[in-house]
Amino acid sequence: MSWNPALDPDIPVGDAVDAIDTVIIPRARDLGGFEVRRALPSTQRQMVGPFIFFDQFGPAEFLTGKGVDVRPHPHIGLGTVTYLMQGKLHHRDSLGTDQWIEPGAVNWMLAGQGITHSERMDGAASVPQTLFGLQTWLALPEKHEEDPADFVHSPKADLPVLEGEGKTVRLILGDAWGARAPLPMLSEMFYADATLAPHAAIPLPDTHEDRGIYVLQGEVTVSGETHTAGRMLVFRPGDRISARAGDQGARIMLLGGETMGGPRHIWWNFVASSRDKIDAAKEAWRAGDWAHGRFKLPPTDNAEFIPAPDR
Repeated sequence: MSWNPALDPDIPVGDAVDAIDTVIIPRARDLGGFEVRRALPSTQRQMVGPFIFFDQFGPAEFLTGKGVDVRPHPHIGLGTVTYLMQGKLHHRDSLGTDQWIEPGAVNWMLAGQGITHSERMDGAASVPQTLFGLQTWLALPEKHEEDPADFVHSPKADLPVLEGEGKTVRLILGDAWGARAPLPMLSEMFYADATLAPHAAIPLPDTHEDRGIYVLQGEVTVSGETHTAGRMLVFRPGDRISARAGDQGARIMLLGGETMGGPRHIWWNFVASSRDKIDAAKEAWRAGDWAHGRFKLPPTDNAEFIPAPDR
């Protein structure tokens, strides 16, 4: 039995219900001229499939010498996905990874029992830059929460691209529409970037339990209702869903998968199935034993770090 607080086993089906179960309006936060919009977790939904965190950052214009500069910080119990539309970011982590990410490529970081990483613009900020992208976290199945940390980079050219009838779809993670992305996943899921020509339509894959759409640009119509950019739509399992672009076309992210076996606890950058796991990681980071403790700093970015919050 899968767990999902937004599902009611007694809901009607067919013409008696609306196709959209939940509409999420992301919370916006201004980080000094740099806006981040967070769709997950929300008061309506904690997760869509394994997706427990969904942030849109930008588009933002940075003057010379300015930009994103996220110091080393820890994660447990999740996998992070960084996906860019514009700009580039420098990822370094405690495994020794030193990897730039550019538009269309994917950085998949498996935190498992613990990893530390930084994301900076570094030399990219030596000239004016635009940054626009998404960062998502995927909760791990309980049996994989304590797996060793890992990192995989997938270049843009390695991702499957499906085209036809006015749409271009890049499959970022998982499987959908008969295609499979190359990065290894620990649960059944899908994540895709779709560009739709004016009035083009795309069906959601019917092979996954939880499914959602995030409208990145333009607008789409689902079951007669039109939704503009900056909205996440979540659908009931089993319904046949198709989204159609408006007069100006649209760019949407499609996501979902198998629901988790239970809710997750979230504290700062930690995700876990129990509070005890959160508390243990919290104390390990606060101890700051980078030589012998649970967490280490990135070897090429170890001069500073983000302290744990007091609360």
